Amino acid sequence: MSHVGVGPRAVMRSVAFLTAGALAVPALAACTSEEPKGKPLAGQDTAAAARARIADGATLRWAADSVPETLNAFQSDADATTTRVAQAVLPSMYRMDETGRPVRNPDYLESAEVVDTEPKQVVVYKLNQQAVWSDGREIGAADFAAQWRALSGKDSAYWTARNAGYDRIEKIERGGDDLEVKVTFSRPYADWKSLFTPLYPKDVMGTPDAFNDGARRELKTTAGPFAVKKVDTKEDEVVLTGNPRWWGEPAKLEQIVLRAVPREKRVSQLAAGKLDLAEIDPDTAEEVAVAAGPRDAGTATPLMGPQDSPSASRQGRSAAQALRSWAIAKGSDEDDAEEETLAREEREEALAKRERRQRALSGFEVRKSLEPAYTQLALNGADGPLADERVRRAVARALDRGKLAKAVLKPLGLPAEPVGSHVALAGQPAYADGSGALGEQNAKEARALLADAGWVPGGPVKKRKEGEKAAGAEGDKDGDGKKSEDGDDDGTYIVGEDEKNDGKNEDAGTDQESGEKHSSGKNTAQGGAPGAYAPKGTAAPAAAEAPVAKDGKALTLRFVLPSGPGSDALRTVADRVSDMLEKIGVGTDITKVPDDSYFKDHIASGEYDLALYSWPASAFPATDARPIYAKPVPAADGSLNVAQNYTRVGTDQVDQLFDRAMGTLDEGEARDLLRKADSRIWAAAGSIPLYQRPQLIAARKNLANAGAFGFETPVYQDMGFLKKGANGSRPSATPSS
Repeated sequence: MSHVGVGPRAVMRSVAFLTAGALAVPALAACTSEEPKGKPLAGQDTAAAARARIADGATLRWAADSVPETLNAFQSDADATTTRVAQAVLPSMYRMDETGRPVRNPDYLESAEVVDTEPKQVVVYKLNQQAVWSDGREIGAADFAAQWRALSGKDSAYWTARNAGYDRIEKIERGGDDLEVKVTFSRPYADWKSLFTPLYPKDVMGTPDAFNDGARRELKTTAGPFAVKKVDTKEDEVVLTGNPRWWGEPAKLEQIVLRAVPREKRVSQLAAGKLDLAEIDPDTAEEVAVAAGPRDAGTATPLMGPQDSPSASRQGRSAAQALRSWAIAKGSDEDDAEEETLAREEREEALAKRERRQRALSGFEVRKSLEPAYTQLALNGADGPLADERVRRAVARALDRGKLAKAVLKPLGLPAEPVGSHVALAGQPAYADGSGALGEQNAKEARALLADAGWVPGGPVKKRKEGEKAAGAEGDKDGDGKKSEDGDDDGTYIVGEDEKNDGKNEDAGTDQESGEKHSSGKNTAQGGAPGAYAPKGTAAPAAAEAPVAKDGKALTLRFVLPSGPGSDALRTVADRVSDMLEKIGVGTDITKVPDDSYFKDHIASGEYDLALYSWPASAFPATDARPIYAKPVPAADGSLNVAQNYTRVGTDQVDQLFDRAMGTLDEGEARDLLRKADSRIWAAAGSIPLYQRPQLIAARKNLANAGAFGFETPVYQDMGFLKKGANGSRPSATPSS
């Protein structure tokens, strides 16, 4: 993925926090029962089209991140592809709409309502009378009961990843007829709509053996518009085919092939005609957009080149460069002429290859929105300097979250607003900006917090002996724990600990998430010395604050980042965060580690001070956000049971607010409680939401009802390719501001 994130809700959206002292929470804002008027920051971009305009048949080849290890969404190794398959082939009682709210799925559910609250909460589901499994059996109470028993947590023989909500069910029974399912809860449960989505057949949930092993590589019984034809690990693909027993609107596509393609290879696969739909990074999006733009009638090449320079020559060179090349090739120096002629031929060959690729990509377009997920800066509060809440709050107050959001989203033409909540995103009912509990960016107050914690600028700093760590740092090691030897890619870069400038200029780079062109920040105009060409009268840049120190050690925080090619954006954001921290005297020790070890060996194990990763949004924050922000508890062996509590920051008060929100059936009260919990999470400064992630999708121009879905659960039976003559007749969908 183009940005490191934690998997979807079906995989288990749990994580939590540990705090190192009492919270002093300012007066809470935005905690009234009145729901703020809002909508998602960006709308869908799926080339929506009526079913009548879509041709029957055809195969959709859709890029995926992996071939899933399991098709059971309730197992710990389920992933995003597991979720995608489950959405297409299994029942869901509720779906997420375009605003991130749960809505009834009429294909399976005629109605569902709470019919009693005293003495127990009782929900009655009335199922669609046409709903059947692919083996012809009706979907009914037996399937609900089997899933409840498997996920209740009472039988450890079931290897489940989560049991949230199912552990509150007391019994499930048949209602007035075969189409009614009556669910009685032992405790009130606000998020009851989160249950039984997806719903597996009793054949999968009925016994531990069937649950653990029966649905890993195949699903014999399904009940969606599609069925699983095969999971092909050799070809790295999952093939879904139409379900002949499907009772709803028939699927327009004959097959969906989910093909595992690494992000960096997707543009080549698109150009080769092997994919129709793929999530892409900003560089690929730019290439696709250029190829899809206006074209020269004679050459069929884009009018604007890759550098968006209409004055560039056919080879992407300036007129002066082209003239000089011609002169050398035709000149009297035979050796130079031969060398330049060969170079011209190589450039022509490369250009021809690029033009063929652009022609192949001209059949695609970029569909964009904001993903229902946010990127956060995580501060590990388990030990070290960040165990002190004052230091965490100082770090948080140093950040200009608005600038970070703009750096990522503005170049993509997407709304660039920082995320203001840990429990919801803009447009969802629980959303309200709770960041006021922490306070706005203020470097002066951040430095005061550091001073209060004993970290003062200009203090004596002991010279570190070889191998000795700075406060909060691991020393300059790469991801394998070995001393680095190769400069720029050594895995470690220390910011803010010293103020030496070697005068070297880093190569300009491209932000892989935002597409923003940037350099090291040094002025090297016309190839001169850094800063030499600032206009006369330009104010000098503010000097970095003197490093703060305590007990002879400078405050340097370990900033761990993934090193893969798809994570350039996180590294760009990390550089900007480091610059902001340097202004309050805090250094950062940036260490790049392999993607496959980033979570397991560093985040989950607590081997970091600062880190960037993402969480998905949920329609059920009381259930799904609670384990993310719950206070860790000591295990029987004396260790701290953190589960996925990556920041190790949390309080009893936050836990209680989530529990109360989960236990009330009053939606307004639940919303208020969630906002109060969010304000206290902000005050603890363990997790700092930065921005909603961009969602960039390359799609064939004639592919309808697919692309950047935003919040909404895809409707797989409506996807397809437009009929001949319908091409280009739809208006382009654009994100709303």
